[in-house]
Amino acid sequence: MSDDELYSIGELARRTGVSVKTIRFYSDRGLVPPTDRSPAGYRRYDLAAVARLDLIRTLRELGLDLTTVRRVLDHEIALSDVAAAHAEALTVQIRTLRLRRAILTAVSERGSTPEELNLMHRLARLSEAERDRLIGDFLDTVFGDDPDFAAIRRTLTAELPDHPTTVQLEAWVELAELSEDPGFRSAVRQMAEDYKAGRGRVPLRPDLVARIRQQVDPAVRAGIDPRSPEADAVLRSLTAEYAAAVGSPDDDHLRARLAELLQTANDPRWARYLTLLATINGWAAPEPLAPIYDWTIEALLRAG
Repeated sequence: MSDDELYSIGELARRTGVSVKTIRFYSDRGLVPPTDRSPAGYRRYDLAAVARLDLIRTLRELGLDLTTVRRVLDHEIALSDVAAAHAEALTVQIRTLRLRRAILTAVSERGSTPEELNLMHRLARLSEAERDRLIGDFLDTVFGDDPDFAAIRRTLTAELPDHPTTVQLEAWVELAELSEDPGFRSAVRQMAEDYKAGRGRVPLRPDLVARIRQQVDPAVRAGIDPRSPEADAVLRSLTAEYAAAVGSPDDDHLRARLAELLQTANDPRWARYLTLLATINGWAAPEPLAPIYDWTIEALLRAG
């Protein structure tokens, strides 16, 4: 066949594997307009129509609606942009399907004790919420699309394995429920804002938390009372180093602000989130910071 040969709608259907009814539907809506008509008024299509129809079929199989397909065909939007958006959507769907498979596998392998039935009921309810990216929504609320938090966000994402243990399933349920708590969301958002605080506003960064741990942990282990004179030397060293690191004077304001930051970071819900996250992802349990924070907060408030 030559390039300028025209096809009837039936020939086009046989060549592309698309039904005559579907081709007529696309043609009537201008997606695959006929190149010409026969003397009897029948539609005729050229090779360009074949290529256009193949593209439409591919895009439809990928889940694009007809409005988007038309915009791609008319070059109103780039196909690469459409592909990127749908790749992201497929990532979400894959995560949802993995979760469903994990839950169904757990159901099939476990008994029907009241405790197991209650767990399965909670999982079934939350699997629906996962379709709306429950934990992803929590991270969106806390971090938004700020690129500075991209790496942190990845470390805070729970990934239930394909064959989770009962402990991991229970941890996922609790984590999902915790992520819905408005108060917890607000607290974590405050931590994120504290992390990004500018110079002079006394931010609380991981390196500074490490310094606090390094200096206070020995005092905690030694049983030094945070209200005792022995604690003063530890506190002075801590606040002096902290003030130098953030470029602020070592004064009452800095100590009050540091106590405020530590009180926010010392939220037991945050510690619980990190513990649950480690359980779900199969990581080592995080080192508890509450004793160190408690000691430092008490010492700071006493000194203030």
